[in-house]
Amino acid sequence: MASQQIAEQLAALSHPARLAILDHLSRYEGCACRDVVESLPLAQSTVSQHLKVLLEAGLISHERNRPRSTYRLNREALRGVSRELNSIVDRCCADGCCASN
Repeated sequence: MASQQIAEQLAALSHPARLAILDHLSRYEGCACRDVVESLPLAQSTVSQHLKVLLEAGLISHERNRPRSTYRLNREALRGVSRELNSIVDRCCADGCCASN
């Protein structure tokens, strides 16, 4: 995974509201913005902005279906972020320095 892409995805993951949105989306096959708004103590405009950041980072997808649009988790993108971070941690701890006592 390219360093720029992983950095953008990690930046998108760095906000508690966006983590909450991802958690909500992980429970469903797809959700309308309204469904996400109802699950969080945030204004619709705030949720929309966070969805936009997640969409631009490639962590979610968006389908425009009348009358509602649907947001879905991009599970493969999240797996990629997880693999990249695990790889870094594995290299860092290869010598056993991170082993718990």
